[in-house]
Amino acid sequence: MEVLEKVSKILISKNLRIATTESCTGGLLSSKFTDISGSSAFVHLNFVTYSNEAKHKILGVSTDTLEKYGAVSEECAFEMAKGLFNVTGADICISTTGIAGPTGGTKEKPVGLMYSTIYTKKQFKTHKIILPSDTPRIQMKEDFVKKVTENLYTFLNNVDFN
Repeated sequence: MEVLEKVSKILISKNLRIATTESCTGGLLSSKFTDISGSSAFVHLNFVTYSNEAKHKILGVSTDTLEKYGAVSEECAFEMAKGLFNVTGADICISTTGIAGPTGGTKEKPVGLMYSTIYTKKQFKTHKIILPSDTPRIQMKEDFVKKVTENLYTFLNNVDFN
């Protein structure tokens, strides 16, 4: 069974609602969830907050965070997920922000860098993901989503929602 199917079974069995806010994955994570039959039982709300303006206006990511750390940062990923929780009240909120390339990378923040936060009312976990910079953009997005769902599966198996 594919990881995403395992995740969906856990979400349904625990009666959990999930929300996503995506930047570098451009809605692909949300799309993968809604590809699953019965996803209306657990998918609550999804945003693509690609611009800094959207991150700030919709999710409340502080302009200080965006200026000091940038959109591709652990701090921004956390604020995106926390803001999503504040807006939606979903049981699990997931953010993605990164550089899918092939342009846009720097020495400090190369193409293939992504941060993702999984946020609940009790705890959160931010993951730093680094993929090979020569990965084609479309594959990069697919690989980012795969890593996020693997991290979510691990998280769901280690968190008490009661």
